[in-house]
Amino acid sequence: MPGLAISSEHGQLTGHGLDGIYRAGRRLLSRCHLRIAGREPLAVQGRLLSADRARFVAVVRHIDGSGPDPVVTVERIRDAQGIERITLHSSAPRALRLPVELALATDLAELGAVASGSAGPELAASVYDSGLRWSSGTDHAVVSADPAPQDALASAGLLRWEVELPPGGSRSIELSVRLGGTSALRPAAQTAHAPFSPAQAEGDDPGAARLLATCIDDLQSLLLRDPAHPADIHPAAGAPWRCGLAPAEALATARMTLPLGTRLAVGTLRTLARTQLGGDGPDAGLIPGPLRDAGPHLPPGSTGVEATLLFPVLLAEALRWGLPEEEAHELLPAAERCLRWLRSAVAGGGYLADPVPGGPLRCETQAHAHRAALLGADLLELYERPGAAQWRDWAAELRQAFRREFWIDDLGGGRPAAARTADGRLVPHLGSAAAHLLDTGLLGGGVPAPGLLDRVQTEQLARLFGGPALDSGWGLRSLGAKEAGYNPFGHRGGAVRVHETAVAVAGLSAAGYEKEAGALLGGVLAAAEEFGGRLPEMYAGEQRVAGGAPLPHPAACRPAAVSAAAGIHLLLTQAGIRPDAVSGTVSLAPVGSAPLGELNLTGLRIAGAPFAVRISRLGLAMVEQAGEGLQLGVRTGGG
Repeated sequence: MPGLAISSEHGQLTGHGLDGIYRAGRRLLSRCHLRIAGREPLAVQGRLLSADRARFVAVVRHIDGSGPDPVVTVERIRDAQGIERITLHSSAPRALRLPVELALATDLAELGAVASGSAGPELAASVYDSGLRWSSGTDHAVVSADPAPQDALASAGLLRWEVELPPGGSRSIELSVRLGGTSALRPAAQTAHAPFSPAQAEGDDPGAARLLATCIDDLQSLLLRDPAHPADIHPAAGAPWRCGLAPAEALATARMTLPLGTRLAVGTLRTLARTQLGGDGPDAGLIPGPLRDAGPHLPPGSTGVEATLLFPVLLAEALRWGLPEEEAHELLPAAERCLRWLRSAVAGGGYLADPVPGGPLRCETQAHAHRAALLGADLLELYERPGAAQWRDWAAELRQAFRREFWIDDLGGGRPAAARTADGRLVPHLGSAAAHLLDTGLLGGGVPAPGLLDRVQTEQLARLFGGPALDSGWGLRSLGAKEAGYNPFGHRGGAVRVHETAVAVAGLSAAGYEKEAGALLGGVLAAAEEFGGRLPEMYAGEQRVAGGAPLPHPAACRPAAVSAAAGIHLLLTQAGIRPDAVSGTVSLAPVGSAPLGELNLTGLRIAGAPFAVRISRLGLAMVEQAGEGLQLGVRTGGG
């Protein structure tokens, strides 16, 4: 980010569909069609080299009466910065002279218009320097070539070369696509120190290493910086549909990547603190966010509510992972404003409506509020600020009320309600949103905070998550397959959302339900293999069958920050690392069943120092590297 390139595996930009090279959501080039010796090269392979680079290989056959074996190979290396290098390799025994032609075009359309099919016609080109230029209002795109073409035809958008290839030789043409007179794109990840540690995984399951490397690579390439505060980096939501900041997803991403360092967390927190609403009204302290689809049974929910509740949680947990106390102290006023907003929003009742006021009382919103209260109290107490005891009292009252009033008893053992309506009616439909009831957060001393459900209710939820109605075999469905309105492609009506599956795996593991956690983990890891290690934001919730593969969702971002972070979270959950950098301690609660076999995790960070841990095939954990002075302890699995 902010660059993006989209094409089919043959590598040609055709001008159709989403094909193009984009910057900040605007298409700078929609067509880049290569012909050599009057014919289109025959594509043989297209693959990603990294999150921001792809390689396309094609061959040219029947050159000067040659036989069926190709003698000219064409390699195209394209990156999201807007640079493409086209290299012709010859295996011919004599010199070749080949005409090379590129047909270029663009509409300078916004990504949203491209996606909706209303991009408009291609624009007229003009010859400019060593390439072509297109203009539309105040925007213009430039393509320059090195070496410069021998011929440029603006009316047809053509650049032409006569390329001399010696026997066994190569020649290259490099294209640079840029907006106006600016230089090539410079992503945040390439203009700053990496916010993530170089973490690696190795062990019995080779897919773990591939997944971790791909997730870190994707996250690195999704980074954006606040233009007014360039030191503050935060993640874009994903490509191609949401190339900007999504507050709730950004906070969730930063939280799940805390074992890789705290720099992304502090950059995200600072960026969102500047968006926090001020004044004295009912929204004072709220971090704005758009509404989000909530499935077929509930109205859209507010991502702003979720972000506001995640803010103090991320700050508190970042401290435990080693965020310097002076940086945390700078963000404390914004966290206190989030808590004051929560206090105001629940005034006169124990529950938090979403959106407020008058919205339904969603189960996951109560889980977010409960966690914010407990971790917020931890934060206030650490800095000797008032209010910690009151927040703990409120959380205890919420737990008691929730266990009575949000639980639906039935012959199958019961289930948590998805929501309570304003008139007190319980919405019974169960889906992956209930996984947030298992995500309690981390207090001082590496102790998990208490949850909204009691032990019996947690056991029943674990049983439901392990059943075929919710576990698709590829991950947790966002709505159970037996529920009314189930749709395997529904955003929150049946599709598998990787983030919520990762939350469920971590929560089930911490609560001691390793069988159910292991089944969900195995499903997502199998899906990751089918998707080449790059997990989509979501995919269809169809039941897994032998020889099958998960169905991609056409509206999913891939890569997506929250799913890449979820992949990291899934793997690191196996070690159960519970740090408290404030007191200089760390404990481990590894998954005793060791679903991935032996697993070595290196290059992690606690308090800025390298941290490495090994999990044996027996589910035992051993710290292999830690910062000086960090006191170590090992807890048993299951919290």
